[in-house]
Amino acid sequence: MAARTAEQKEQSGGSRSRYRLSAPVDRVELQALVRESGRTVGNDKQFDLLRSYGSKDAYVYYAGDLDLLKRKAVSIVGTRDVSEGGARRAARLARELANAGVVVMSGLAKGVDTAALSSALAVGGSLAAVIGTPLQKAYPIENAKLQTEIAERHLLLSPFAEGEAVFKGNFPKRNRVMALLSDATVIVEASDTSGTLHQAAECIQRGRWLFILKSVLENSDLKWPERFLKEPRTVVLTDTRDIIERI
Repeated sequence: MAARTAEQKEQSGGSRSRYRLSAPVDRVELQALVRESGRTVGNDKQFDLLRSYGSKDAYVYYAGDLDLLKRKAVSIVGTRDVSEGGARRAARLARELANAGVVVMSGLAKGVDTAALSSALAVGGSLAAVIGTPLQKAYPIENAKLQTEIAERHLLLSPFAEGEAVFKGNFPKRNRVMALLSDATVIVEASDTSGTLHQAAECIQRGRWLFILKSVLENSDLKWPERFLKEPRTVVLTDTRDIIERI
């Protein structure tokens, strides 16, 4: 039997999964967007996996205010199965960054993503969410209301066009876009097999700052942090000011 797409799994949930985005959607060429935001673009090979159907350009689809990307932006990412402590740390970090005028970016998945975006929203911060499905889908469906609010009042982005099938293996594409459009990424909580590590690798390859919470390093069972800590732009995060001073 063929593997089911993420979209098909969501649709199997019945009426609860029905969602349509009412905000207008447009597209923009990704390299131009990165350049106009004041961030480094990198070389063309870095965009190869973002091109589809033989297109010479890589596009992202968006709803909301693209001018938010002209401000400093920090991605807060991590596991979907976040611990209570991890959720509190993600929320606090997002709140402090938002209060400092930094755009809080994440992926709208369960766990760390939801905790960070919800916290930033609660204090009146600016948000950008990069999702792993077309903008017209909400996954998980529990975040439909949050997704709509971000699209209407902040910025919602995706590398996937309407109607495009999205498999689990496509989510690194979302992570690559998020790494390109933010000045830094913070990993709040992640296992050795977490998809979050794709974004960590993208940060290193694109010369972005990568922050790892001190609490992650205190978990002696984790092996992944040591390979990133060798990189010059990887920092153990103990205070939000560590981020603000570098970006």
